[in-house]
Amino acid sequence: MEKRRLGKTEHRSSILIFGGFALFKLSQKAADEALENAWANGINHVDVSPLYGEAEVHLGSWFKRRGKQFWVACKTAERKKKGAWESLKRSLDTLQIDRFDLFQLHGIDDPKTLATALGPGGALEAILEAQQQGLVKYIGITGHNPPNHVLALQQFAFDTVLFPLNRIHAAHPTNWNDYTELLKLAAKKDVGLMAIKSVAKGTWPDGQAKEHAHRYGTWYEPFDDEEDLRKSLYFTLSQPVAGAVLPGELKLWPAMIEAAHNFMPLSNKVQQEYMDEVKKLKPLKGPEMD
Repeated sequence: MEKRRLGKTEHRSSILIFGGFALFKLSQKAADEALENAWANGINHVDVSPLYGEAEVHLGSWFKRRGKQFWVACKTAERKKKGAWESLKRSLDTLQIDRFDLFQLHGIDDPKTLATALGPGGALEAILEAQQQGLVKYIGITGHNPPNHVLALQQFAFDTVLFPLNRIHAAHPTNWNDYTELLKLAAKKDVGLMAIKSVAKGTWPDGQAKEHAHRYGTWYEPFDDEEDLRKSLYFTLSQPVAGAVLPGELKLWPAMIEAAHNFMPLSNKVQQEYMDEVKKLKPLKGPEMD
């Protein structure tokens, strides 16, 4: 699978990133199978969070038995220093590893939250201390509001940003999903970019989220036709990102992995065609959980 440089981290990340959310409520056996399959297909980068159900437990079990073969990116949703330190240490213990390759402030979607996390006594202080102690190598930020990440990069030299980038957002830019300025600033500062929601079709129709929950483990409705998955993934990977995080539903992974093995960048003309095809669809309504 193609590998790309993740900004100034210099990590060569697979263009598909293992999305830990997909392990939320699986058995250890199913989680092991997903990890083995990902590794066999050239995926070398895993994204996880303590908010993702049993994901850290399953990964920790696998790492203990197989070793830390993946480049590991974890997160904290804590905003203050004490909580972030506790979260970071707990994740290390659960994952059964001795350091994070990347540790991220998670879900920073508005200026007030950003100010708290970056301010005196904020979560960033804990992550910086952990970095000084060798527990964290690189520091990143995640969320669903790219304009807010522009503010973040203006205030701190984050190594990476993880954010939504898909063809529906591209066709319907709003004041919270428009990623164009983030792409420019990240290129200038050599910040590694990772995309989420590449195959998001939109929010479930009103009242149908629970009805469809048994079908897909995603809070949003994903594209599930193989051709739509391919087009959506190729659009995202044709932008200046290191990789796209696989969605929180293993049923969608085989088609996406196959597509990734055959990926070729889209021309501007084809990108526009793929955007035009989804203009009738609405973008996700706003910052939500991963």
